[in-house]
Amino acid sequence: AGSHLKQVFDKISNLLSGKPVEFARQTVSVTQHPEGLDFAYYKVAERFVRQGQEEIAANHDAAFPIAAVASGIWEAHPRIGDLILAHLHKRCPYAVPFYPPWKEGTPVEDYKRALGYIVDDSGTESEENFLKRMSGMIRFYAAIIHLRWPYGNKEGGHPHGLDNGWRWLAQVLNMAPVPNVTATLLLDFLEVCGNALMKQYDAQFWQMILLIQVEYIPRIEAVTSSGQMGSLVRLKHFLEQCLQRKEVPPPKGALPPSFWKS
Repeated sequence: AGSHLKQVFDKISNLLSGKPVEFARQTVSVTQHPEGLDFAYYKVAERFVRQGQEEIAANHDAAFPIAAVASGIWEAHPRIGDLILAHLHKRCPYAVPFYPPWKEGTPVEDYKRALGYIVDDSGTESEENFLKRMSGMIRFYAAIIHLRWPYGNKEGGHPHGLDNGWRWLAQVLNMAPVPNVTATLLLDFLEVCGNALMKQYDAQFWQMILLIQVEYIPRIEAVTSSGQMGSLVRLKHFLEQCLQRKEVPPPKGALPPSFWKS
């Protein structure tokens, strides 16, 4: 409910403002330690990104309530923005966007870690789980880009608005595609904030979509094996539907105005 999200926001905002906060039957305050505020900023930012790779990865609709609170905290406490991006870029380099190149002599495990895979004593996570986590974090990032905390300063600008989404999309299209990854994350990104980008950029946006369909899809196809076609097929179908209807559908799970009255 909207009232629940407001309570969550207030608790986090009060903590970062140095006010006493009730937690686990204790009253805590960042003023209790000289580095308490720095630690709280770091851990709150880390937690938001972890929710992206865990909760949003498991339930795409969760991107909107989580990103709404994150956007509000970013607006109220601007310092946290760089920390959210730092944690996001560390766990998901594709949010930069950046595709780490392989360097000769680099151990496979180290290169997998650079790509964002979890590598531990049990081995390297499956590609399916890896893509699921990356999708969760890209959806979190895309949702932040176009969501505004409804109780924030209406006169101020978005702390990390749609221009960053446009830049991300343009940069991705200037990079060589990676099998499975590029098609998956492009679709995630466009499903979440494509509608908002369409409204903001109009004719420029449709030129970009046409560019993806005509020039970039063949580049993805050229590096994609027959066993990796699933994400590419879904992306092609999505683009075809958008161009046919001349509209990008609103994202599933978005929070309507009535939500905030609940």
